[in-house]
Amino acid sequence: MGLWVILRPGPYICSEIDLGGLPSWLLQDSGMRLRTTYKGFTEAVDLYFDHLMARVVPLQYKHGGPIIAVQVENEYGSYNKDPAYMPYIKKALEDRGIVELLLTSDNKDGLQKGVLDGALATINLQSQHELQLLTNFLVSVQRVQPRMVMEYWTGWFDSWGGPHNILDSSEVLKTVSAILDAGSSINLYMFHGGTNFGFINGAMHFHEYKSDVTSYDYDAVLTEAGDYTAKYFKLRDFFGSLSGVPLPPQPSLLPKIAYEPVRPNLYLSLWDALQHMEEPVSSEKPVNMENLPVNDGNGQSFGYTLYETTIASSGVLSGLVRDRGQVFVNTVSVGFLDYERKKIVIPLVQGYTRLRILVENRGRVNYGDNIDDQRKGLIGNIYLNDAPLKKFRIYSLDMRKSFFQRFSVDKWSPIPEAPTFPAFFLGALSISLSPFDTFMKLEGWEKGVVFINGQNLGRYWNIGPQETLYLPGAWLDQGINQVIVFEERMAGPAIQFTETPHLGRSQYLD
Repeated sequence: MGLWVILRPGPYICSEIDLGGLPSWLLQDSGMRLRTTYKGFTEAVDLYFDHLMARVVPLQYKHGGPIIAVQVENEYGSYNKDPAYMPYIKKALEDRGIVELLLTSDNKDGLQKGVLDGALATINLQSQHELQLLTNFLVSVQRVQPRMVMEYWTGWFDSWGGPHNILDSSEVLKTVSAILDAGSSINLYMFHGGTNFGFINGAMHFHEYKSDVTSYDYDAVLTEAGDYTAKYFKLRDFFGSLSGVPLPPQPSLLPKIAYEPVRPNLYLSLWDALQHMEEPVSSEKPVNMENLPVNDGNGQSFGYTLYETTIASSGVLSGLVRDRGQVFVNTVSVGFLDYERKKIVIPLVQGYTRLRILVENRGRVNYGDNIDDQRKGLIGNIYLNDAPLKKFRIYSLDMRKSFFQRFSVDKWSPIPEAPTFPAFFLGALSISLSPFDTFMKLEGWEKGVVFINGQNLGRYWNIGPQETLYLPGAWLDQGINQVIVFEERMAGPAIQFTETPHLGRSQYLD
């Protein structure tokens, strides 16, 4: 394609994805210290680099490939928990054959602590004010070395319950122009943001926990679906004026289709589905998601975990739940436990009664100093009237493709007038011609996950801001397409499709 590559091999990359791209099985070690020279972490990094660099090294520019530079970790100056860590990562890359220019990348909070001997420091920013401050610092430490804005943030990501963040296109053009006037190279983050398909979204947890929405549109230069924006046209004209060479015609866009609504006609409650799943884990105490003895010892990474035990009295239920736990007495929902609600009242029960807690991993923190504390599920004991509950049956509900293969057609039933939730709803999208991109709208539904032909499209939640899910045409087949919705609390009459995305109430970034 004629594109040069600046490679960010990690192991931590941030990018608003779960745990910054680190695998959750690392957290099985109770003493794990991520992004440090802790032995348990470096052993995993060494193994990862052994495999990855064997593929990367031949693709470097000096070997005739497109890779012209390699970034050492990402924004470590903002984390900075181990002064030996960045030199270790740099040496690990060089020892495995990396010979191209090495870079670091830091924002205003970490630039001073992120500088690494033998690597070119670059900066991440959004405003012209930041540009002046950070450029002055780079000049003071690097003198006449090249300057680069590794990440110019063309927009921003969104969190559930917040607004859809946007950055004015005129502001983007002014800042890009100022960056080039300052003699700096530039990388647009994001040029195209894309989508947090499945459960891969990350989260932030400073004053409060906030998980990222499924869309990673980012208000970027291209939309989530790859369409042009005002930013695209302004930047195209601007860069074209600098090159002095006519730019090639821009590619034509593929159409978007508003398909006919899908009305689910079959249903399977979670409680009925349990009998068709793998045997639950039996444990005297709750076990967090990552430490469950499933997936060949790798634990559970994503999705939901269901904890069941037996109680014989009412009272106050309390415990540490990460991230959101819906509590059931038998099959009746009695409330939620989460970061804000650490206690709920269990109503009067008669005799031995099944207590169930359905815990969702909403996304592990990808940026911040608390990434070691990202285990999900029930964390430690759960208490009823201050007494720890015992003898749990634990179901791993990762909702991968193999998960749904257990639900053959004969397991489903017609949708009753009053469905029992949580539940799976099954419908079919019929496409007579070649499929194209579309946007799915779940008006009347509350919170859950959508699966298309067995693939996890992502989460929806009526608290917004995101109102539609981007569904690529490449996910669809000509003919019948299976649509499954896992809904936690309230189902709408249909699943609608539209030609245009609705990402929610907009808020301009300062």
